[in-house]
Amino acid sequence: MAEARSRERASAISELSAAALGIVIGDLASATETRSIAEQVNAIGRMDAVIHNAGIYLERSRGETPEGHAKTLAVNVLAPYLLTAWITRPDRLVYLTSGMHRSGSSTLDDIDWKKRPWNASQAYSESKLYIATLAAAIARHWPDVLSNAVDPGWVPTKMGGAGAPDDLEMGHLTQAWLATSDAGAAKVSGGYWYHRQQREASAEVGDAGFQDALVERLTELTGVRLFAERG
Repeated sequence: MAEARSRERASAISELSAAALGIVIGDLASATETRSIAEQVNAIGRMDAVIHNAGIYLERSRGETPEGHAKTLAVNVLAPYLLTAWITRPDRLVYLTSGMHRSGSSTLDDIDWKKRPWNASQAYSESKLYIATLAAAIARHWPDVLSNAVDPGWVPTKMGGAGAPDDLEMGHLTQAWLATSDAGAAKVSGGYWYHRQQREASAEVGDAGFQDALVERLTELTGVRLFAERG
């Protein structure tokens, strides 16, 4: 199954239709449309694995989603958070991060960029820190799910640019391997992966206190709680 932002964008990947269960449509910048995506997925059936690989990079301005959030945060973090909460829980979850997460700030008081001057590169780096941290938090809270973060590298895509030096094949093969392989090496949780090898993420990613603080901020921003409150 695949996802596209609009019916026009879906037509560009129509060749995948024959091999896919379907193409769900919705704009991840909108919480309402993100909810619709989740409902479309659930109508098809329970997924074995979900790969959260949509993202935007170097937005010229903060932007403003229908809910008033910074667009980079909404697409790169809030949407996968909401989809994780709303889609019937699969066996495996994969989240796309970046080596740039190491430049992200661990201060969570302005993750929506309402106080700071806009900095596109910093906003992207922080979004990738948050998504890697979310993957680790899910691994800790949901032991029945294999949750991992993947750094695909700087690859020659439309986002990365033609001069990007990394291996495009290994970027997507690692995602697919974690989502589908029965090899023991792939059946782990809480990992940070680069080209099918586990790497060390920044210290914040594995810090339970930072994980919980981030998830609480995402709960506040979305109004949706991912994990049950502890008594």
